[in-house]
Amino acid sequence: MISKPSRLFDLLHGYVDRQASKEMLFAKIGKQWQGIASSQVLEQSLQLAASFRRMGMSGHDMSIEKQDKIGIIANNRPEWIITDFAVQQVGAVLVPIYPSITDKEWQYIINESQISILFISDKFIYRKLQPILEHTPTLKHVFCFDEVNGIEHWSTLLKAYTDGELQEIEQIKSTIQKEHLATIIYTSGTTGNPKGVMLSHHNVLSNVLSCMEAFGFCGSDESTLSFLPLNHIFERTVMYVYINKGVAIYFAEGMETIGNDLRDVKPVVFTTVPRLLEKVYEKIDAKGSELVGFKRSIFDWSVRLAIRYEVGKPKSIFYTCQLKIADKLVYSKWREAVGGKIKAIVTGSAACQVKLLRLFTAAKIIVMEGYGLTETSPVISVNRFEEANRRFGTVGTVIKDVEVKLAEDGEIICRGPNVMMGYYKHPELNDEVIKDGWFHTGDIGTFVDDKFLKITDRKKEIFKISGGKYVAPLPIENIMKESPFIEQIMVVGSNEKFTGAIIVPAFEKVKEHFAKMNVTIDKDLDMALDKDILKLFRSELDRFNKLFAAHEQVKKFQLTPEEWTINGGELTATMKLRRKKIAEKYAHLIEKIYA
Repeated sequence: MISKPSRLFDLLHGYVDRQASKEMLFAKIGKQWQGIASSQVLEQSLQLAASFRRMGMSGHDMSIEKQDKIGIIANNRPEWIITDFAVQQVGAVLVPIYPSITDKEWQYIINESQISILFISDKFIYRKLQPILEHTPTLKHVFCFDEVNGIEHWSTLLKAYTDGELQEIEQIKSTIQKEHLATIIYTSGTTGNPKGVMLSHHNVLSNVLSCMEAFGFCGSDESTLSFLPLNHIFERTVMYVYINKGVAIYFAEGMETIGNDLRDVKPVVFTTVPRLLEKVYEKIDAKGSELVGFKRSIFDWSVRLAIRYEVGKPKSIFYTCQLKIADKLVYSKWREAVGGKIKAIVTGSAACQVKLLRLFTAAKIIVMEGYGLTETSPVISVNRFEEANRRFGTVGTVIKDVEVKLAEDGEIICRGPNVMMGYYKHPELNDEVIKDGWFHTGDIGTFVDDKFLKITDRKKEIFKISGGKYVAPLPIENIMKESPFIEQIMVVGSNEKFTGAIIVPAFEKVKEHFAKMNVTIDKDLDMALDKDILKLFRSELDRFNKLFAAHEQVKKFQLTPEEWTINGGELTATMKLRRKKIAEKYAHLIEKIYA
């Protein structure tokens, strides 16, 4: 038995040592969930590793350039994890690529990292891949997890290995050190070409082990649902945490099936990003909006009660009794909507609305908001399950073995075993972010009560209006999004006289608001020209503007009916705003604001 893992594949061996026959990974085949035992996951990873060796794949002398690179463009599924462990066990490097980025970005990543074998998930990826195949000279083999005409199925690589081949793999594994490169993850980026972040076994594994205490509420007899892309280090690191804890891992069929999958799987925990958490609550709120009479009054009362919820402060007996009543009548149904057994939701990548944190926490669904970057493997800090170690509006306490301090300008800098090896093929970029051993995050922050880290803005996103005062858009946007009528918002105003905003309205909420006044709002209506709608948004902005200094208040705005998406190019793969893209796309609206 492996007592203390030092390489990522040791986690799989540990799972098998503890629970060889337990079904570890689940996927929905037809209408049934089918599981794969941990021993079978290990066996298939070894079969795949043996096939890699027959194809000449290995770490060779384990230098970064000599290690073979194997790519994957696929949705979350058991095959993803099996491939990951197979690649690791021959000393090669896994290069996961987001399915949602452009084919030109795929081409750039495949060529820069010199991927020689690529695994894809389905016919849609294959269709998008075909035009660039002639422009990727290092790519020798493509295998598909689904059965697709014209492309070899991955099962052809799952062949029995000989004793000699197994011995060779074991010998290779014995030479792999924790400092060796395990994966290159290309950041989605908001501008320019993606950057390849090199992470060693030790980078990621140290982060996994440091995060274990935060998952103390979760046991090996429980399950999780995975739907955030494994291409992102957030989901992947948490996946290794699940494996280390011996949790059963279910992979959602797709983003559109998450609701049904949650009810099927009944997970105790899952990871998400704030945008998806907002969507979950929007569905709950929509159900509440359908209620009438006494039931509607109870729902609204329960929401108002939840919005007052606070952590780290004593609650009156009267408020506690009210919560119990609301829980029996309303909150218990919210938990049923996410499976009924949920204890915690882990969220990261972007700031979560405090209103949502209060709502879910009051309903006994703990939201553990954390913070980190791809370059930090990724976790730097996280709000814990225990109330004493959680604070709304912060990203929690710094995890074990990671040091954090604030630079003179307020920038968050950190150091620890989780900090990347560097950027692949771009060493000149390393010196921009790693100085005197400290990684500079680019985020501005502060500490609350000398304990809880709080992000106040992105250093590069802070802009100056023409009067010389600085505006940090992120906190303004996060507060404004608490309006039920604002779906998305981007604050603008660099070098202009005042602060403005581009807003995507929450159409259904706007429609519902006017329906109460017997006014029907058509989806095709140009909201930007309707005086009553503009008046509604003006009053919403004025309500929140009071929370900010005069130069930070949104003076003028423009509405756009198009929701910002990854496919539309307005959001990164981790659902952050691509500010430059949005500014270019809506240059005409920004011009109107300042006309």
